[in-house]
Amino acid sequence: MNKNAIKKFAIEARKKLIDSVTDKAGMLGITEKSCSEPSAKGPDFEVYRTVAGTEVTLNRKQCDQRRRLVSQIESRDFEAVVEEVAYTWFNRICAIRFMEVNDYLPNRVRVLSSEKEGKMEPDLVTQALDVDLDLTAQEKEEIINWKMSGTSEDTDKMYCKLFLKQCHQLHDILPGLFEADSNYMELLFGISYTNKDDVIYMLVNSETGIPEEDFNVSTLDEEGNPTGQVEIIGWLYQYYNTELNNQVYDGNMSKSRITKELLPAATTIYTPDWAIRYMVENSVGRIWIEHLRAVDSSTDEKATAEKFGWKYYLPEAEQEESVNVKLEEIRTTYKDLKPIDITCIDPCMGSGHILIAMFDVLMDIYESAGYDKRKAAFEIVEHNIHGLDIDQRAYQLAYFAVMMKGRGYNRRFLRGRDGKPEPKVYAIVESNEINRNHLQFFGMHLSEVERNVAVMQIEGLINTFKDAREYGSILNVDECDWELVEKFVEDLDADGQISFENFESDETQEQLRKLVRVARNLGQKYNVVVTNPPYLGNSRFSPILDKYVKDNYSDVKTDLSMVMFKHALKDLCNTYGYVSFITTTSWMFLSSFEKLRSYVLNEYDFISLVDFGTELFEGKVGHNPIVAWVNRKSNIGHAMTGVRLVEYCYSRRDEKEKEYFNKKNYHYPKQFYFSKIPGSPVAYWVSETILDAYNNGKLIGDVSDVKIGMGTGKNDIFIRKWWEIEHTKIDFSLTCIGEIENSVGRYFPYNKGGEFRLWYGNLQEVLWFDSEGRRYMNTMSGHRENGARDWYCHEGVTWSFISSSKFGIRFLPAGCFFDVAGSTLFSKVDNKYTLGFLASCVCFEILEILNPTLNYQAGNIKSLPIIFSREKEVDDIVEKNIGISKKDWDSFETSWDFQHHPLIRKAFTIAEAFEQWQNECANHFNQLKANEEELNRIFIDIYGLQDELTPQVEDKDVTVRKADLGRDIRSFISYAVGCMFGRYSLNKDGLIYAGSEWDDSIYQTFLPDDDNCIPITDEEYFSDDIVARFIEFVRTVYGADTLEENLDFIANALGNKGATSREVIRNYFLKDFYKDHLKTYQKRPIYWMFDSGKQNGFKALIYMHRYDTDTVGRVRTDYLHQAQRYVETAMQSAQYTIDNASSASEKSKATKAVTKYAKQLAEMKIYDEAIAHIANQRIEIDLDDGVKVNYAKFQGVEVAQEGKKALKVDLLAKLK
Repeated sequence: MNKNAIKKFAIEARKKLIDSVTDKAGMLGITEKSCSEPSAKGPDFEVYRTVAGTEVTLNRKQCDQRRRLVSQIESRDFEAVVEEVAYTWFNRICAIRFMEVNDYLPNRVRVLSSEKEGKMEPDLVTQALDVDLDLTAQEKEEIINWKMSGTSEDTDKMYCKLFLKQCHQLHDILPGLFEADSNYMELLFGISYTNKDDVIYMLVNSETGIPEEDFNVSTLDEEGNPTGQVEIIGWLYQYYNTELNNQVYDGNMSKSRITKELLPAATTIYTPDWAIRYMVENSVGRIWIEHLRAVDSSTDEKATAEKFGWKYYLPEAEQEESVNVKLEEIRTTYKDLKPIDITCIDPCMGSGHILIAMFDVLMDIYESAGYDKRKAAFEIVEHNIHGLDIDQRAYQLAYFAVMMKGRGYNRRFLRGRDGKPEPKVYAIVESNEINRNHLQFFGMHLSEVERNVAVMQIEGLINTFKDAREYGSILNVDECDWELVEKFVEDLDADGQISFENFESDETQEQLRKLVRVARNLGQKYNVVVTNPPYLGNSRFSPILDKYVKDNYSDVKTDLSMVMFKHALKDLCNTYGYVSFITTTSWMFLSSFEKLRSYVLNEYDFISLVDFGTELFEGKVGHNPIVAWVNRKSNIGHAMTGVRLVEYCYSRRDEKEKEYFNKKNYHYPKQFYFSKIPGSPVAYWVSETILDAYNNGKLIGDVSDVKIGMGTGKNDIFIRKWWEIEHTKIDFSLTCIGEIENSVGRYFPYNKGGEFRLWYGNLQEVLWFDSEGRRYMNTMSGHRENGARDWYCHEGVTWSFISSSKFGIRFLPAGCFFDVAGSTLFSKVDNKYTLGFLASCVCFEILEILNPTLNYQAGNIKSLPIIFSREKEVDDIVEKNIGISKKDWDSFETSWDFQHHPLIRKAFTIAEAFEQWQNECANHFNQLKANEEELNRIFIDIYGLQDELTPQVEDKDVTVRKADLGRDIRSFISYAVGCMFGRYSLNKDGLIYAGSEWDDSIYQTFLPDDDNCIPITDEEYFSDDIVARFIEFVRTVYGADTLEENLDFIANALGNKGATSREVIRNYFLKDFYKDHLKTYQKRPIYWMFDSGKQNGFKALIYMHRYDTDTVGRVRTDYLHQAQRYVETAMQSAQYTIDNASSASEKSKATKAVTKYAKQLAEMKIYDEAIAHIANQRIEIDLDDGVKVNYAKFQGVEVAQEGKKALKVDLLAKLK
């Protein structure tokens, strides 16, 4: 199946149809802003002004259609009506394409294409006068005239007429999709087969359209299964909604609550066919096999399923004898079951994929019971299958799919038997527009008692279905006497007289018919409920839906799919019936669904479950892990079958279906096992050995204080990167919260989680928490301390709440406060041992059971079973691991304990220094990896998991860094720049200056810049040029004798362009240094780059901590102006060369130079005006405000331009 072609067509067709409908509306005087009144009118016509400025005259019928259109727009809005008209025609066009390809059209004449290959004109046009379309004499005459005219305009008019007549004729067999007569939708319809930009050509064109075989029901996949019907309808529906889906999730509504109009687009997901087959075969199919086993206890379940061709059917798991006895009792309730008795519903049917799978399984059942296929098709549609959806466009497609399925089994199906077949599939309707006053004209032939009951029940339904499309199938419908209610609705008596009171009571009757049909589907119970429900979190609920869910489903209020699941179990399913769902796996593990799990585990049986992992679906939802399962409405201590396919994702995603049949992926737990684990996660794959750990060990929550941490209420105010502020204001010395009262510090170390890292690190933030900060924080509505206050500044064990890969657990040194995202535990027994366990593969295995997402909550950690054994051995290894990790962390300048760059060591060349560093890193890496594997061995042995786990650790999971030449040379350059500014000194380790008092005596070997400005230019103009200073630094560190060798080594590591090492290094400073600095310092740079723009006219670095109010003025007068003079001189020299050189190559080179210099001077001129404005202001910065606030003071400076809008100039390079 060519999904790319289907997607391209569906997306483009929607755009074109919406544009066409909008244009047609404009030609009727209707726009998004207004619906015009007639400019003239008569008894049989009205004249309207079009958006083109012309006039259009409408006949009486067209006037009536327009009035209905305007009424719809006024009640629903223009955009919603245009969308409805567009998708209705899209569905009809696709339906006709499907029918013509499969030769299902009543006239058996193609409407959109031709049987003759290469012929562009549709056969309907060619045979126009010979096709039985109920053409009037006038219509035939029009067609003849249009044909004789031959113009494209008349050809399109003829084609539109024929197409609409075909649609009217199709109403006879498909009334749910095609109207009986013209309505306002036809006013807005236009179609062409000659225009290559029209949807018809886009659809049927053999080169770029959708391949014809994709519509053909006889097309087979690789395994011989028909693919045409279900696949094409489902993908067309999903792809048609692509742009709406993008708008809801990525566009301007990505954070908004979702209206009922957009809810279908937000929740449209096409489910792969094999997953649907699993769900249906193990619910609908299972009921029949249970019936057969009740009739004959010797029936072989597996063999029977294979005989039916139900390849995804999972036989009953092996049960205890007591359970088998109960199962036999349940089967007896199916003993007298007949195929016609099996009632099934998909309450969120979408395009009808599940309904079609139900149809196939039911057909197998009917055939096995001796039914003829042709008769069975009618029985299935009339008795077995039911469906509902919130979306009208989905209803149209599902209705069509079911009808086509019937036609596939019976050539005469569409003509019906005893009347047309009417599938019990409907779109949810609302009662908002029903005129209650008309109820007085209904049920006049009923007895008084019957009528009173009917009126009461109809009133109840009208109340229930108010705003029903907000809720969809989660509505609870009270039990009604449906035969009586239907009799009431059909009994309309207005005495044949039209009065003001009964006007349009026939419309009310039609509204009530639709309402009762939908209500009856929702109000009865079924043997089987199978669905893929909408996936939507409560943050996206509309206010009306949010209130309804909170009032009626409070224990599952956070997720619409779980609301639907509970409703299906409780309200839609019969006793001993089956419910099968497919959703994300959140409900299986998250604490927010613990009540739901408890309810389901205590009230219902899990029969089977398939854990697909990620990438079952396409698009955004595909990144979520997905699970499908089957419950029975009974609770007998049943053992279930669980199929685990979570490994088959990414490059292995195509293996999922094949691995479904691999028995090594099967697990057979008893569901009461789940309650042995805190929170009762549905951990179907858990071994008894791990369950034993809960009996033999203690919960971490019982032997540790596990604290969530602080929420400041406003992180931008209270949290800074430690390097942003004056270093002396940070107090690292606290050991408990009580000491804070005597502290002179303004800031304190703050643990905020961070990326996946083990043992030590991710300490980069500080918290404003002196008395002033605490007072201010207490005024914040979002401030929470979550019971952690007494534990601040204690040594602990911390982890990142959200991880990108595995569980990152680390030692937290004394002195730190901690955040919600950096939750921390404090062992009552042994912090180091606890850390060792939490960093082991045993812990991760159990965490995968408690919560396989990458969000590690405090409750998950509390629920881990810890067994204390071999403590000293574990403690020793953990202590070594912390030491290795801390040394690694402190080797980089973003650590507050950084001492000096690792390439600053006793060596004559930087190559030699790097080799030593490389060996040191490799030793640390290998030692840490070996230690981690030893810890894994210890804990595997303690927990008895030798048969389940291996101790090996992958290199990617070892979180100390190996040497990296490119990275380490860049960080060496960064350190050199720090020495140039006096942040560091070659005479003393650690941070030397970050605010407070400057001490010249510390800088003896390499002197820092004296005016806090280091220029970066594309040619060497200044004595303190950054490249010159860097060369001086390299010479100082490694000596003059090896300078050139060292510069070459550095240049090769950088890999920038340049003919010499100095050019390479200069290009690095010009193009990449600041990018690297922003990345290292996470867009909170300590060195700020004044930058005139892309022409590299002027760049200069300053050190934020040395900034004063004269800095900008100094940059301007001492550097920018001098740079301008240098460029002017260089430009004059180049011009002289042009004027006097005899060599063509010299002249060419000089010409390029003049062009460059001219651009640089123009750039610097504008820049000078901007920098002058700021220099004159002598702006002060406050380091306590952080980089973001202070940096912004130098950005967006307006420079006036004569006759133009003022130009905004950034003095500093953008933080990007």
